[in-house]
Amino acid sequence: MSNLTLKQEKFVQELIKGKSQREAYRIAYPKSLKWADNTIDSRASKLFNSYKVITRYNELRDRLVKEAEDECIVSAKEVLLELKKIGFADIKNFLTFRTEKVSTGEDPETGEPLNEYTQIIELFDSDEVDGSVIQEVSLNAKGTFTFKLYDKLKALDKIGQHLGMFKELKEITGKDGGPVELKSWVDLVVKAHEGEADPPESPA
Repeated sequence: MSNLTLKQEKFVQELIKGKSQREAYRIAYPKSLKWADNTIDSRASKLFNSYKVITRYNELRDRLVKEAEDECIVSAKEVLLELKKIGFADIKNFLTFRTEKVSTGEDPETGEPLNEYTQIIELFDSDEVDGSVIQEVSLNAKGTFTFKLYDKLKALDKIGQHLGMFKELKEITGKDGGPVELKSWVDLVVKAHEGEADPPESPA
């Protein structure tokens, strides 16, 4: 609980909102509206640097920073949780599929039954599944059924990058895409010995 007066507390809160000391002082102390700027600046600076006021200011500022940090952490966790749901989603949690043998009649010559195999797909009720990982459910005019989840590999890749599981490799090439030419310290020593170059400094 603050030990400040109402006006002192108002001054601190206006500072936390982003006001300058001069602006905060004028809001907290309306009678100062007609004062000269340098007078207000002097009074505001003295007030701000008083022990009780600066202590309260630091308290509110630290709380504000903590809340901002917590919000960032929560936001990051929420994103990761959504990516996790996509990355580890199993299509069998949304539908069942099987192949069944279906009788289509009898052979007119032999009288033997005729069969064909068909794909049976049964969707779970929308109230029973997590729709946030489903990208598309559709049935077009030709009767083609489409069911698609969001990209699992892309989601897993983003999770892996966040966790630092993957390291990016960069290819370095020489002039015009050719190999990189390297000159070793030994090569320079040989050339110096043959008088073709100045003696190199000894490597550390």
